[in-house]
Amino acid sequence: MSINKVYSDPAKALEGVKDGMTLMLGGFGLCGIPEVAISVLKDMGVKELTCISNNAGVDDFGLGLLLQTHQIKKMMSSYVGENKTFEKQFLEGSLEVDLIPQGTLAERIRAGGAGIPGFYTATGVGTQIAEGKDTKIFEGRTYLLETALKADFSFVKAWKADPYGNLIFKKTAANFNPMMAKAGKITVAEVEEIVELGELDPDQVHVPGIYVQRLFKGQFEKRIEQKTFQEKNS
Repeated sequence: MSINKVYSDPAKALEGVKDGMTLMLGGFGLCGIPEVAISVLKDMGVKELTCISNNAGVDDFGLGLLLQTHQIKKMMSSYVGENKTFEKQFLEGSLEVDLIPQGTLAERIRAGGAGIPGFYTATGVGTQIAEGKDTKIFEGRTYLLETALKADFSFVKAWKADPYGNLIFKKTAANFNPMMAKAGKITVAEVEEIVELGELDPDQVHVPGIYVQRLFKGQFEKRIEQKTFQEKNS
């Protein structure tokens, strides 16, 4: 039985995404984001989405594209400071926001992929983050309960893959991508290069193919989030 998971058409790889679903989208800033999948989601017109991502992209790229078309109902993120569309929709009440400390967000996603329903952390104790959450004292210190995060679909961006879905991420792209790949009911990976079976060094694989259901080779813009220039001394 073949376990080749390669799709030639990105749109086919995203079949099954429906209105109201919870999606995870990897990346950090604009590094390692599943930009092709986001474009396909925009074309599909699915709406009322809950998106779990480190950030909300910028106004005209990344998840900013789905915010422009009002396809996102709720954002669960740790950083949202580069998107004026996000700010406008939040202030006018058309976008729900769950702002989560970055380490807590990462651990909630990791827990979801590991089958751990929840964990206690000291992060957020005594702040609005703790409102409505169970607390316990361990060794004299207060901790609050955080629950795991899972998704109907996880979209990740990798550097290399083989047809079985084994993934390698490059540098900063190995941020939220590996843990999100493990926390989705269906994980779709878009990759820069698909190599033959046996070409990947098993010791270098970040995510085993058991966690990946679909993959495709994409074309990427690799936009820089903020360009800073220094004047050349005369």
